[in-house]
Amino acid sequence: MINRRDFGKALGLGTSAAAVSLTGLGGSRSASADTRSASATPTSAPVSAPTSASTFPQLKQIKAGLLNVGYAELGPAHGPVVICLHGWPYDIHSYVDVAPLLAGEGYRVIVPYLRGHGTTRFLSGRTFRNGQQSALALDLLALMDALKIERAVLAGFDWGSRTADIVAALHPERCKALVSVGGYLITDRRANLKPLAPKAEHAWWYQYYFATERGRLAMEDKALRHDLTRLVWDTVSPTWEFDDATFERTAAAFDNPDYAAVVIHNYRWRLSLADGERRYDGFEERLAARPVIEVPTITLDPERDPFTAPGDGASYRDRFTGAYEHRTLTGIGHNLPQEAPEAFARAVVDADRS
Repeated sequence: MINRRDFGKALGLGTSAAAVSLTGLGGSRSASADTRSASATPTSAPVSAPTSASTFPQLKQIKAGLLNVGYAELGPAHGPVVICLHGWPYDIHSYVDVAPLLAGEGYRVIVPYLRGHGTTRFLSGRTFRNGQQSALALDLLALMDALKIERAVLAGFDWGSRTADIVAALHPERCKALVSVGGYLITDRRANLKPLAPKAEHAWWYQYYFATERGRLAMEDKALRHDLTRLVWDTVSPTWEFDDATFERTAAAFDNPDYAAVVIHNYRWRLSLADGERRYDGFEERLAARPVIEVPTITLDPERDPFTAPGDGASYRDRFTGAYEHRTLTGIGHNLPQEAPEAFARAVVDADRS
């Protein structure tokens, strides 16, 4: 186990640092949820469909580690904490309907902008705009320290799942329970050197585009970045009928001055086309060993997401050694929290109570 103080010290950080009720949906979690469990199915309180919120209340800012983090907060200040983590190309509004549901259940809900997104900024212009997985995981620990949160339920998708998985694996004392869309997403760069089946490779087209100079320039161009990210939304969530205003609300978060640099580095690093920072090397070695996650976990697979692994979670089942349940949501795409907020909120509550 990595000592938390050593983890923070090695990365140059210190160690301090409108509710809708879930009641009313009846016994089912969702009409579109196909629930499978590796153990006894937990008793579930009903969940009600939320009224879609247009935005979050006024955002907050806090200095945490290398960043000044922008985040939304809902629910009682002294409630049990849930931290919801977004992915790419998304932002905190993936949880605009989830957060009020959880706040209505008495949770203090924290939804931060990841580095390079929205109102989150680097404190120093000299800091490398690093997108590797350890950097994002440490951002989360630094935010928890800054907010004086010792332990929280961690829930995420895409980059957010990976970040939550890492903290759950390396620092289970900080993670009360985990909800991870897509299962076990900790990156093993050695495994990433091996080609996938052509259909799977096709879904990752933008990752390979970002490996080129053309792709980097496209991400730095506001108009091209806008159209590229919109194309990703359309293709990875084929059944989600969002409107233009919903996309534009999130696309505003991509105007962060560090967005292109962080995103490009993230995808190039995964393919071993860009180096990380030496201070993260020890942690990346531990993560490459695929450490198990011991905390209570619910994994969610969106059935229409082109990145959902075949086998109904079988490929990563052995990485979860605590209380565990796997759920497949039929008809749902990549942005699961925003496409199926009731099912996501239900998973958070169930994981916390398992």
